[in-house]
Amino acid sequence: MNIWKPDPGETLLARSPVSFATGAASRVRGMRWFRDPERNDIQHELTGWPDGPDFTARSVGGATAQKGLRGVAKATGVAVMAMLSAAGGNVSGSSVASTDDGSDFPDDPANEVDDFPVLWAAPMTIARTLPWQLDPGRIDEKHTSTHLIVTDRRLVVVVLPYDKRAFEHIDDEPIWQCPLTDVASVVPRNFKDGNDFSITFADESWCRLKSFRRQKLMRYLAPRRELIPLGQLSPQQQKRVLAFATEMQMPDSVSPNVTRNEGGRFHVEILLPSRLTSAFGATEVSITMDTEGREIDVDDYLPGDF
Repeated sequence: MNIWKPDPGETLLARSPVSFATGAASRVRGMRWFRDPERNDIQHELTGWPDGPDFTARSVGGATAQKGLRGVAKATGVAVMAMLSAAGGNVSGSSVASTDDGSDFPDDPANEVDDFPVLWAAPMTIARTLPWQLDPGRIDEKHTSTHLIVTDRRLVVVVLPYDKRAFEHIDDEPIWQCPLTDVASVVPRNFKDGNDFSITFADESWCRLKSFRRQKLMRYLAPRRELIPLGQLSPQQQKRVLAFATEMQMPDSVSPNVTRNEGGRFHVEILLPSRLTSAFGATEVSITMDTEGREIDVDDYLPGDF
């Protein structure tokens, strides 16, 4: 076991599996490209990268035909399900995953429908330093995973073994990092499944990543949230935070992360080492409390508390 740990005085904020995103629109479905600002393909210029797949966007006619075939298949599936239901079959659920964040409407058609760059970088820019292990076309995803780690100082990418029979086995190898001062913005990209987000660096290079736990990664980045030291809380709030830490059996090596929600309430989050897995990354336990240190029941959450 070799688990990445922050430096003394550095705070771990989030950790989740991540990879370069994949196109979802008909022309670019299943594809991704690595571009410079003139939209040239630069994957063969990236230092240390092994060969990977070369993609060509589908023609408009081919994309339309593919979309039509998917529509026929979907309609056929619905008809079959209706027949089974009418016949008294026990039919429930859906084979199509959905999220509240997904959208059928692209925000950036040039980079989501006509083309799908996941790395946009001029020579000598930060995005060009990203590791090839983030690319699903180059890594063995059945046996290897990449996690993005967010701290109050930096972003870190680690690569580790992935075993469906042993999610708890962690053997981290750090392969990339950059200070948060080099991160200009982090933006959710909702087309289509709501799992993508982009990171733009200070030199205007950027990448588009995908994580089924993107909200966890973005919590402290978009917008950037300030951690509130325990000593700046009221005595009642400190008492509630410490009681929560005791309830969760928080080890001495971990500290609660406290931030202020949009509505003025406080979010208290603890990343327990015992809940770290290769499949999900760091899983938090959390509460929301008011200015008096009272825990808020989830039924009484305001929109800014979620």
